[in-house]
Formats: sequence, C-alpha cells, structure tokens
Amino acid sequence: MQKPEELPLRRGGIISLLGALLAALAAHVPHLPVWLCAIVVALLAWRGYCAMRGAKLPGKWFLIGMTVMGTAAILVSYGPRFSRDTSVALLAFMLALKVQELRALRDASVVICLGYFLLITGFLYSQTIATALYMFALVIWLTATLAAFQDRTRSTSPFAALRVSALLVAQAVPLMIALFLLFPRVQGPIFGFPQATSAGVTGLSDTMSPGSLSSLGLSDDVAFRVHFNAAPPKPRNLYWRGPVMWDFDGRTWTIGGASTTATEGMHYQADGPPIRYAVTLEPHYMRWMFAIDLPFVAPPDTHITNDYQLLASRPIRNRIRYEISSNLAYRYGLDEKTEILQRALRLPTGYNEKTLALARELRMRASSDRELIDAVLNRFRTELFFYTLVPPELGRDSVDEFLFVTRRGFCEHYASAFVVLMRAAGIPARVVTGYQGGEMNPLGDYMIVHQADAHAWAEVWLKNEGWVRVDPTAAVSPARIQAGLFAALPADYSLPIGMRNDFPMLRQLRFSMDALANSWNQWVLGYTAERQMKLLRDAGLSTPTWQTLTVLLMTTAAAVIGMLALTILWRLRSRPRDSVGQSWRLFCRKLARRGSERAPSEGPRDFARRAAQEQPARHAQIETIAALYMKLRYAGETEKPEARRLRALVRQFR
Repeated sequence: MQKPEELPLRRGGIISLLGALLAALAAHVPHLPVWLCAIVVALLAWRGYCAMRGAKLPGKWFLIGMTVMGTAAILVSYGPRFSRDTSVALLAFMLALKVQELRALRDASVVICLGYFLLITGFLYSQTIATALYMFALVIWLTATLAAFQDRTRSTSPFAALRVSALLVAQAVPLMIALFLLFPRVQGPIFGFPQATSAGVTGLSDTMSPGSLSSLGLSDDVAFRVHFNAAPPKPRNLYWRGPVMWDFDGRTWTIGGASTTATEGMHYQADGPPIRYAVTLEPHYMRWMFAIDLPFVAPPDTHITNDYQLLASRPIRNRIRYEISSNLAYRYGLDEKTEILQRALRLPTGYNEKTLALARELRMRASSDRELIDAVLNRFRTELFFYTLVPPELGRDSVDEFLFVTRRGFCEHYASAFVVLMRAAGIPARVVTGYQGGEMNPLGDYMIVHQADAHAWAEVWLKNEGWVRVDPTAAVSPARIQAGLFAALPADYSLPIGMRNDFPMLRQLRFSMDALANSWNQWVLGYTAERQMKLLRDAGLSTPTWQTLTVLLMTTAAAVIGMLALTILWRLRSRPRDSVGQSWRLFCRKLARRGSERAPSEGPRDFARRAAQEQPARHAQIETIAALYMKLRYAGETEKPEARRLRALVRQFR
C-alpha cells in the first residue's frame, strides 16, 4: 500500500497550484527580465499540459541542464553581486523547475512552501494596502490547495477547501497580531542587500540643470505628508527646504562638499514663535530631509548643515516619521564667514556673457543691493517671461538663451538666472531646491506634498540682514506660490486626471484613498522600534529591552495558541457523540480479543454471521447486538432507549 505522501496528485489540485504560482509571479513581472518571465511561464504551462494530457514529465538531465544555464543567465543579467533582485529571480526560476518534479503529495508540500516564500518577496518591492490584500488572497489560495491535496478521500470540493483555508488563516490572525506588536523591530532596511540609489525615486537630486525639475511637474507621486500641531501656515510660507546648490559650471548647479558640514556657531535669530509638525517622508535613498524654512532644532539621528540643510545620518531607504520645529520669521548668517561669501560669488569663465553684461548694467544703475534685486524681479514681472512645464531646450550658454531668447521656463530656470545675475553683480547668492506648497487632505487633517510641488528658489546675502530668501518664480507666476502648480497653468493645459482639481468626486476619492494609505503608513509600516518601545512603556514596562520583548512575545504566543487549542477542544467536546457507533466499536474489539476480528471491508451482517459461527456459545448475543445496531444505524431508528439498550448489551457481553 502506498504511503499518503506518495499518492498521485489530483489533476484539479495541480492546476489550482499552478494558477496560484502564476498569480504570485505576476506581482514580480515588473522587476524580472522579460526572458526569465517567459521561461518561468513556459515551464508552468508545460506542467499544466502534462497534468491535463498525462504527458511524461521532464527527466533528471533536462532539469540539471536548465538549472545550470538558467543560473548562469541570471548571474550574467544581474552581475556577480548578490542583491534583492538576484535572489527573487533565482527563487522564481528554481520554483518553476521544482514544479517539473511535482508527482506526489510530498512534492506538492515543498512547492507550496516555496510559493509562500515567493509571496513574501513581494513585500520587498511594495508594502501598500493593495499589495497586502493581494498577498493575503494568494495565501488563502495556496492553503486551500494544500488542504485539498491532504484529503485522502479526494472528496473535498474547491469551495470546501477555501472554507477550510479561510478558517485556518483566521485562526492565525491573533498570533499574527501578537508577532507584529511584540517581535523586536530592527533599524535599517527590511532587506539587507544593496538598493538602487538613483534620485528618480523622489525627483530631487544633488544637481540641478535646465529641465530637471520641470520633468516632475506632472508627477502626482507623494514626496511626504505633514501633520501640523496647530493651523498650517499659509501657502506662500510653505517652502520645504532641501538640497542647496553652490557651484555652477555654466549649465548645471551642484551641492559641493562644504554644504554637508554641520552648523557651527551660526547666528540664528527667531522673530516669532516656532511651528511644530510631524513629517512622514517617503524613501528616496538620499540623506536629505525636508523642513519648512527655517528648521530650528534637528530631530534625533540628523543634523543641520552650515547652509541649513536637514540631513539624516544614513540614506533614507524606508519611510520615516520625524517631528521638527521651524520659524517662519528669522534672520541668520549675519556673521557669515568670508570664504563662504566668496564661494557664493563664483561663476565660470567664458559662459553667459550677455547675462554678465546685463548684471554690470543693473549694478551701475542701482544704488543698493535691494534696489538691484527689485530691478531683476521687476524685469521678470513686466517683460514677456512665461512659466511653463515644457520649456525649450537650452544650449551651452543656458542662462543667456533663457533670458534673451526663449524666455520660457520652470522654476529652476528663473532661480538659476537670478542667482547668476546676483553673483555677477557682486551679491552672494545660492540656489535652494525643495518643495513649495502642499495640499490639505480634509479627511485626515494632514498635508500632502507631491513631486509636482518640486521647486527652486534663491537666497542672497545682504549686509545687516544675512541670508534672505528671494523667489523669482513668484514675480513671473504669483499663482504658483499662492495656489499651487495647477492654478499657475493655463486652463486648457493637459494634466493627468489624478492631478486635476476640477472633478470634485474624483478629488474626494483621491483624498479618501490617500487617507487610507496614510493610516496604513502610520500604524502598520510606521510601527518602528521607537513606537514599539513607547507602546510597551505605556503598557507599564518602564525599561523594555529585547530580552523583555522575547519573553513577552513567547508568553503571548503561548497564550494565544493555548486559547485556540482550548477553543477547538471545547468545540470537539461539545459535538454530539455517536453513542451507537462507540458501542459497536467496543463490541468489535471484544470479539477481536476472542479471535473474531472484523475485516475493514466486512459489513455488520456478514461479520455477525461469521463471528456467531466461530463462537457458537454466544450466537444469540451476537445476533441480537448486530440486529439492534443495524436497526439504529441503517433503519433510521434513533430512540435513546434503544441506544441505551445497545450500550447495556455490549457492556454485558463477556
């Protein structure tokens, strides 16, 4: 007789398993090479064909050859460095090969276990609510397939298997919650292998050139969300400070190394009360963080540089939440060092000669630095300059072409041109990039800052005033600063439907979805080690450690499992007992001890006749007990007195 784990698999179960694996693979299609997806799908399809047609499965040497060639191709595609993508690709490929050995229950159990691992890797790329729901549904699917395979009678319907799977998953939910709350949290990325560090994740970079920010104007991706402790500031004050650009090569602005040093003794005078708020920043794999001009005190594990950038101690690879204070009215840099001011006057030689000549002309006409600044802003305001998301391309002398030829640009064009004019006129200046504005979500009472809010402005240094913010874009398009990007563009400008504000129902739906995503981020993805410690302290543990967490976790897990076990046992105990069947089984055991053992295929009538022949002294008792049992079991007789009589007869049988 074959062992249960060696029994052949049901064809319907194999097809269900292959479908679940294809659904799990679908979540990885954007991250895997096209050729690998095609091979995996082909292997799964071939196993499905073999199940439907009864074709022969591939042999050992075919699988060995495919393993060697596939592994080599993956290593060539991803390089020798082991990474997240390499691991997922190898797992998907090996799973598809293991499916070719799917013959018995033992093989199915291994494949389903690998399928669970493939599901888990989906969270390495996305941790949204939609991803969690999708993976949850696939867990139920795979578990239902496993339950169907375990049915030896092969009588379980698909709906019955799904019901069993859903019940098993529901029983695991309390343990899942306990693990989530008490499992020690670790700092750093969820996956330790190297991640991509391109600035395209958030859009902002440590460089700025013509068109680098305008390309973000149509992106409705969220950069960060903000919750204010009081009423939020007015839109014109919402300048979210990010990277500060110092060096210019004639076309591109860069940060430079000196701007990353910590603030040392800089003069900061606050002229008003601070505003307090919490920022939930999306991962962007860079170190800079964002705060309203001007951050007052750096959060833990961060520092403020000498040009008031807020930098984290390590690249931000996960969503983080930090609390910070800022001052809207301030003065700083009154005693700026001479070498810093000299750096803020540097310009490359041989570039933008027309702009330099214009700066000299404006310098001769102006009686003060303030008058010169106003003259440049008035030029932007009164002459035919246009604010656009699709500026024309610029050549070598980008500032000259912008000021005297195209006159069409996004915020980076105006900020760059303004700073070049200031430096050429002898006024220290620099470019500041970040975001401007934001959109309040009334459903969650927080502000959303999108990538489309990316902005660039200028800072100039004035005697007795220090560093002063000047936004030349506000002179060209005041609506951009007061009401956001959408208000600054023409009414007929084509924007993605998700960014438009002229569809109230769509806007309300967008707010609802973002509020749900924000709650998920705050309470699930944002459950960090700090919040875990706070929860434990609130629960009465004054100094929780990882040892305390481990003991608490084991105790809670044991309590949850014990409660589930007691509940199941109680339900089994509360079920009505089959007293008739128990009496008959006891009778059969008594006869077996006397040498008359019932065969598994032997019915009660035939067994009673044989036993009566083998034990003629008890012929009458055996026939009476068997007749009463068949009457109760098969004739529909369920009277309790008859069942008690059967039990008494069996008990008296010696």
